[in-house]
Amino acid sequence: MTIQTAQTDLIPLPATPAGRRLLTRAAQGWFVATALGQLLFVVFIQFFYYRLILAGNFAGWNAKPHITGHVAGDDIGNGQFALHVIFAAIMTLAGLIQLLPAVRARWPRLHRWSGRTFLITALILSLGGLWLTWIRGSYLAITSAVAISIDGLLILWFGTMAWRTARSRNLAAHRRWALRCFVAASGVWFMRVGYMAWGIATGGAGIAPGMAGPFDVVWGFATYLLPLAMLELYLAAPRAPAGRQMAVGLGVIAGSALILLGSVGAWLFMWSPHL
Repeated sequence: MTIQTAQTDLIPLPATPAGRRLLTRAAQGWFVATALGQLLFVVFIQFFYYRLILAGNFAGWNAKPHITGHVAGDDIGNGQFALHVIFAAIMTLAGLIQLLPAVRARWPRLHRWSGRTFLITALILSLGGLWLTWIRGSYLAITSAVAISIDGLLILWFGTMAWRTARSRNLAAHRRWALRCFVAASGVWFMRVGYMAWGIATGGAGIAPGMAGPFDVVWGFATYLLPLAMLELYLAAPRAPAGRQMAVGLGVIAGSALILLGSVGAWLFMWSPHL
């Protein structure tokens, strides 16, 4: 993958050679960490939820705690949940393809169709998530319900803007909105990775049953607001002074390290035990 190509397409490269190199390497590291973590998440979805769906063992969804999976007699809710997890894996894979500039350059048709797939599934998932939260009542604390609902609304906004700018052929703006949509749509994944990174680093300080602890409340919103803020700093870095470019690059590297830590922890303690 050539992140530098993607950077050139999005915004002018920084004038400072050291800043350019650091931002490029930081973006490459972020992609590797994110791709690894999200692919592990996809493996879990496929070998846990897909397997149970194909076997007709819908009650087995409840082996995963903190999630309202199968509810006896709730055929509509169960069906919506099944579609939700099926589309989650599809959206994640399509989103990762969108981050590969080599695909856009060599296989533009694949890029267009994977982009459409990502945006459509992201919009369906955001609407489905709102339905599962407020109609089915799939939440542990009201703060978490509000937080995930705001994330869903952001996905709808970013996805709509990404679609509109693509249709108008404003490709620079389209890629910015598409990146925002990718980050917001990854909120559920960021939440799990963040919980594990925090738990490993602090022993679970501030985490309480029912997601009502101080960390639970803060991370419920920060799970997407913090990555979005980091993305905006990264997008603005080429127009910033050299010192800020370096600071943003180091911040992206630190975030990538936390993603790796949380992804490994999520796989070892949250996902693989259920496979």
